[in-house]
Amino acid sequence: MYRIEISPAADRDLEKLKGRIRRQDFERLRVAVSGLAEEPRPQGVRKIKGAERAYRIRMGNYRVVYEVYDNDNLVLILQVARRSETTYRQ
Repeated sequence: MYRIEISPAADRDLEKLKGRIRRQDFERLRVAVSGLAEEPRPQGVRKIKGAERAYRIRMGNYRVVYEVYDNDNLVLILQVARRSETTYRQ
């Protein structure tokens, strides 16, 4: 079992989203984040290129960016954001 910690930036992201999105969508995000404690690399996870420990998961129109520290059994949530057309373009 992994411990979940939320960075201050991700905490601000969640607070902003809480007031802006439907309660049902926010609950799905919350469940996805808490599910990372049992399975830090769930089906559909993508490793972020160029980052040693960073991954992202999608929940509908939202994405969660996080790092996994296996030695410490820790998942650190870095960002929670809405996906857009330009999210992954470079």
